[in-house]
Amino acid sequence: MKFGLKTLLAASIVAAIAGCASNGSSSSQAASELVSAANNAERAEKNRARDQYRNPVETLDFFGLQADMTVVEIAPGGGWYSEILAPAVKGNGTLYAAHFPADSEVKYYQRSLAGFKDKVTKDNRFSEVKITEFAPLTHSDIAPTGSADMVLTFRNVHNWYMRQGDEGVLNAFQAFNKALKPGGVLGVVEHRLPEHRDDADQKRSGYMKQSYVVDIAKKAGFELVAESDVNANPLDSANHPKGVWTLPPRLALGDKNADQYKAIGESDRMTLKFKKL
Repeated sequence: MKFGLKTLLAASIVAAIAGCASNGSSSSQAASELVSAANNAERAEKNRARDQYRNPVETLDFFGLQADMTVVEIAPGGGWYSEILAPAVKGNGTLYAAHFPADSEVKYYQRSLAGFKDKVTKDNRFSEVKITEFAPLTHSDIAPTGSADMVLTFRNVHNWYMRQGDEGVLNAFQAFNKALKPGGVLGVVEHRLPEHRDDADQKRSGYMKQSYVVDIAKKAGFELVAESDVNANPLDSANHPKGVWTLPPRLALGDKNADQYKAIGESDRMTLKFKKL
């Protein structure tokens, strides 16, 4: 199953909400909560501005999020996706935020974790979020074994690959499999490297080949069940001086050719839905 047009998918969500919102189903409830969370005035303007590239409502609908699910978000960072996920399952399901380990010596990881914990303490949208720890080679207990309906990872695979290689990526996917129930869903969004490019480009560009992600998922006990173009960007060649970080929001070259990269927008991304076998 593949969706080539974002507008068609978005329209299907709106239609589903309009047609089913009164039937009490967890699916329609989650869709309604997703739209509400995405439009929440508490979201920072800089976060809302990225919706056109990250398409959170359409993406989570594609993965099949429901309001009563137990969901694990991997490496939530500052909570960009969490502020949409948390309200969508609050009161009905559970959201685990598998964040950086508390014992990490990396100062950025410490700051990021501290900021997220502060949100959980002070922001009512995050009040029911459960924080766990994740690192591919050292921390794999992201949720109780076999408890999760869905595990979600957004633009993380390249980080594991660049730092720990195949071992790190495989360990990560095995941790996801361990947390999921049989038949549970793994949703993956990742910067996409064209298949004709040299495999070595994955080590420096921030982009990953879709075939690589699918293969590693299979090794970890998953089956690819659907893919979507909701986060695709045909303007992105995936060939830039400073890799994916050349593009927004990072703009690693600063003002140099900034208008050109802003016109491209954020990266071309694969959006893959796997099922635990």
